[in-house]
Amino acid sequence: MGVNSVTLVGRAGRDPEVRYFESGSMVANLTIAVNRRSRDDEPDWFNLEIWGKQAQVAADYVKKGSLLGIIGSFKLDRWTDRTSGEERSKPVVRVDRLELLGSKRDSEAASSGFGGGSPSEEEVPF
Repeated sequence: MGVNSVTLVGRAGRDPEVRYFESGSMVANLTIAVNRRSRDDEPDWFNLEIWGKQAQVAADYVKKGSLLGIIGSFKLDRWTDRTSGEERSKPVVRVDRLELLGSKRDSEAASSGFGGGSPSEEEVPF
């Protein structure tokens, strides 16, 4: 029996790159930065591959800086470099479930680059 499960919570390192195929399927690729326990440590970076309806959600709602939760599996992409002919590989997390964890304010701040602005009616505590 084997188990290949990855669970991560972090922030999108860039807007998703989306590709559409003639078959009608789509894929979104992006990176996620996951902080370590100590603030002094650099975050760990992971490449994500998202297919189907989850890819559409990523394309529509994920922006650089968005807080995400993902569940997926680890895989190793392998290819031959066209220039050198060398075998290459890259670790990738294939996402099965994508959760948008940030608030509306977080997504607006991520897309505008700052956290200003007035709160929406949903965010006012009274």
